Amino acid sequence: MERLRVASLQYFIRPVQTFEQFRDQVQALVETAADYKAQLLVFPEYFTVQLLTLGNVKRPIREQVRDLAQQAERFSTLMEDLAKRHRLYIIAGTIPVMADGADRVYNESFFFSPTGTRGVQGKLHMTRFEKEEWKISPHVKFRIFETAFGRVAITICYDVEFPEIARAAGREGAHILVVPSCTDDRQGFLRVRYCAQARAIENQMYVVQSSTVGSLPMVPAVSLNYGQASILTPSDFSFSRDGILAEGTPNQESMVIGDLNLSTILRDRTHGTVLPLLDSHQTAEIVRQTEITPL
Repeated sequence: MERLRVASLQYFIRPVQTFEQFRDQVQALVETAADYKAQLLVFPEYFTVQLLTLGNVKRPIREQVRDLAQQAERFSTLMEDLAKRHRLYIIAGTIPVMADGADRVYNESFFFSPTGTRGVQGKLHMTRFEKEEWKISPHVKFRIFETAFGRVAITICYDVEFPEIARAAGREGAHILVVPSCTDDRQGFLRVRYCAQARAIENQMYVVQSSTVGSLPMVPAVSLNYGQASILTPSDFSFSRDGILAEGTPNQESMVIGDLNLSTILRDRTHGTVLPLLDSHQTAEIVRQTEITPL
């Protein structure tokens, strides 16, 4: 496959009264992506918090998150069905998931193929509100997914701020990095966006960021959202100006769509103006020989 059409969502979270209302919103977006001939659709982190409004939002958020985790299998079934029905790959944002036989909760991203096969990437680094208020635990395994269009990795929001993860993916041949994100203010959004752009440059890969927009004022930690979806590229002559293939208007409900040239990204890794992924193999040796020099 030489070209891949990607759709990334600026997903508007709003209160829902039934699971079916949530399903209808999600289904309409998948149908729209399919109408535009997208082959990969990306939802943002924690867009599933809409489902918290089905319960008592006055309870401690730790309890609400565990109730949301009870919807994980129902949610998974919905997304699997949509991926199969529309014959596309879907990275289904994230949802809290309970560990078997324990009170431990993880933040997990489900990756569905057009056949309905499901892969899972858990979030590896917790933000303070996740760790201190939601009591969500980190995963410890990083996965790279083999697809019909090559290798793909997922770094969930805060995880993209740790460059070693994306570098490991690049060295294993991943040429697409997906960043489902959920940020409540401009500073938080820009931390993720700037790091996503850096990962595209450092590893000569495409980076697809999806964001939540809108608000749930009654739900702590997602009472506000600041977001902008984007499809980012390396900064070189073969790619879009400013390394931005597509981006949305901040804080508006929308879908950004772009065609990734997979041949170009592979060629850039060997014939680009600079070769940071290839040259990074020298970095490990340099770091081992670090010296502290008194003056």
